[in-house]
Amino acid sequence: MIKKINATLSEKLILIFLCALAIFALSFTVIIKNKCLFVKNLDPQKINFDKPKNIVVLNVECGNVIIELYPKLSPKAVDRFITLIKSNSYDDVAFHRVIKDKLIQAGDLEFGKKNKLNYGKIGTGKSGLGTISSEIDAEFDYKKGSVGLARNLKYNTEDSQFFIILDDEPLFEGEYTPIGKVLYGIKILEKIKYSRRSEYVLRPDFINTIRMYRIN
Repeated sequence: MIKKINATLSEKLILIFLCALAIFALSFTVIIKNKCLFVKNLDPQKINFDKPKNIVVLNVECGNVIIELYPKLSPKAVDRFITLIKSNSYDDVAFHRVIKDKLIQAGDLEFGKKNKLNYGKIGTGKSGLGTISSEIDAEFDYKKGSVGLARNLKYNTEDSQFFIILDDEPLFEGEYTPIGKVLYGIKILEKIKYSRRSEYVLRPDFINTIRMYRIN
């Protein structure tokens, strides 16, 4: 006959501790893997905008980023940006260049698409619409959340690529064409994948969609 052995109080406490530890470890793993867990996602339809025609909704993994465009400040650049948005050209395009807490960059339509990433050329791709002139004469403070068009080392080479700064960058003023500013969603942008070894990201995050809030 098998005798039933009763666990001592200390053994019961150890078992409870081990179970609690396992639950904590599992919960911690879930939290670490879900980078969007504590990020608030806003519904733009529930916000009243002063200039709804200038509002853009950038949707990424963790939610919606709401941007106001400044067409009076940089008319050519904003027109190019809107043209590409309305043609859905930015959908599934990589955030190929990310500097933690500083900057994210996307918009390489040629080499940055999800289904045809080219790591050797990403960052050099074009839209097919040609370059436009730099618009850098107007005063603009590159504060956190500012959005601008990227260019190469020369002026007047802006095309489809854009960046959003995650910290104040006063040295950008007069150097890069501004197109707008983030109204809501900076915390979402701070969750975009980055690399500790390089500004260019292997297996990057992608834009889901960019849409005009109100077309008419």
